Amino acid sequence: MSPHSDILLDSSDAAEIGLGGNGVVLTSGGNRAEGPPPQPLVDADANGDDDANGSNGGVNSDTDDDANGHANGHTNGHAQHAQHVQQTAQDGHSQYLLPAALDSEYDLICVGFGPASLAVAVAIHDALAAGRRLLPDGSAPKVLFVEKQVRFAWHAGMLLPGAKMQISFIKDLATLRDPRSEFTFLNYLHRQGRLVDFTNLGTFLPARVEYEDYLRWCSSRFDRLVQFGREAVSVTPDGGDGSVRSFTVRSRHVATGQTHAYRGRNVLVAVGGQPSLPRSFPLKHPRIIHSSQYAHQIRRILPKANSPCRVAVVGAGQSAAEIFNNVQHLYPNSKTWLVMRPEFLRPSDDSPFVNSVFNPEYVDNLFPKSAKYRDNLLTEARATNYGVVRLDLIEELYERMYDQRREMGADERQWPHRILGGRQITSIEPRGEGVELKVQRLRDGTLDGLVDAADEETLEADLVIAATGYQRTAHVEMLRGAWNLLPKSQPCGLEFGRGISGWNVETEQGERKMAVGRDYRVKFSPGAVADESGIWLQGCCEGTHGLSDSLLSVLATRSGEIVESIFGDKSQEQ
Repeated sequence: MSPHSDILLDSSDAAEIGLGGNGVVLTSGGNRAEGPPPQPLVDADANGDDDANGSNGGVNSDTDDDANGHANGHTNGHAQHAQHVQQTAQDGHSQYLLPAALDSEYDLICVGFGPASLAVAVAIHDALAAGRRLLPDGSAPKVLFVEKQVRFAWHAGMLLPGAKMQISFIKDLATLRDPRSEFTFLNYLHRQGRLVDFTNLGTFLPARVEYEDYLRWCSSRFDRLVQFGREAVSVTPDGGDGSVRSFTVRSRHVATGQTHAYRGRNVLVAVGGQPSLPRSFPLKHPRIIHSSQYAHQIRRILPKANSPCRVAVVGAGQSAAEIFNNVQHLYPNSKTWLVMRPEFLRPSDDSPFVNSVFNPEYVDNLFPKSAKYRDNLLTEARATNYGVVRLDLIEELYERMYDQRREMGADERQWPHRILGGRQITSIEPRGEGVELKVQRLRDGTLDGLVDAADEETLEADLVIAATGYQRTAHVEMLRGAWNLLPKSQPCGLEFGRGISGWNVETEQGERKMAVGRDYRVKFSPGAVADESGIWLQGCCEGTHGLSDSLLSVLATRSGEIVESIFGDKSQEQ
């Protein structure tokens, strides 16, 4: 995970993630947390924080009326709603957002229940607690979350021992929007009886496992509203005369395959990133995994801690460095390689001026700019988040390499742990129970396909871990049923095709353009969708809204903006 990844974003080899992209080919993935949170592996200098959107995200949903928290009819109106307030407050659930029957027409359906959607739930709760009217009749909105994972989990596959957050706890789900909210990290510490003890740490950076527990604590207030273990597969407009006034979200149960449909006036898509593997890698192989699966799979694949296992890690970012480091602690007799295209591990830039790119107000500065300007700025700021590593971890790894040089000599091929910078993988093939990788050093002529065969090295690995980032294009295919509602695409430059301003999609009526406004709302053709309905995107708008879009940094303020965009016209003080 990259240092600023207060996110959902387990960044690593940045070139893979790019700035969005137009591709609709999706990789499979996602860690499904099917058991309790992973136990600490061993000491690792982990880091990164993560995605916001779906860090857990993914698409989700399915049937049982009961699955989500009792399908009690959603109470409309102040009288009935008030009867539930005291009881729900006592049982730990939100006293303002109550479960509704699954055949209801929801005011909002959120696809994904990661930190991004959770922040929206918190913002709605806080608005209602402050006495705001979000619906004309004064009732609380009917809200449903559809989540692929079987329970709330945030990057469970990368919760390594010793991992620290890389953003201040002040950038939690609520503080920057309303420090008085009951969902702040400080209130979580207070409720857990650790507030004073935490202050003695003298840090703004909690452990990653503690922050995940904070997110779980917040999510427990809304779990009755979530259809867990259900993967949303499509969002389609409901037919009828005139403008579209509702959408149907179809889901598939991850265990049974059973399908279900939910109907809502507004839909928020926050599915997070889908693990991305290099094209040359086999699609499915038991000894090739993505970094998002690491904590779940490592002990299953390599059960003997003292075995002389051989592990190759591919990538140049925080996740790759953390895993490379952690494997050596877990398996003292291991042989490990860190294979990466950059010549050197590079430190992240978290200096104060550069860090302002993650400020909430920076979105207002960036969004109105031209696609070329945004592209250049995002490229300039990549060192804050992509393909970079915390300096203290770089120094620890360098010292380990130096110790090997001192003890074993200058021939790196004799070392048990090696960093192979400036390399490309020319082939990767199954060999028995393991994997064979052919690695060559990058040359000036590599772009023309010219490589020095004599420089090739063969690595025999028992496990290959690809810390190669995520794709964030799942929303494009998910919204296929709504493509015809999009405006026609205008001739555009390369920036648009790469996702800097949106995504081009091909329909029977010709090419259409999918883009979002400043409020993250999908721009449909004029009159195609009613003013009181719409679709919003989170975590895939980096090209227009900046590097913070897939991170935790702006969750509190962005969630407030989205709630205002969806319910704002009806919002007024009682």
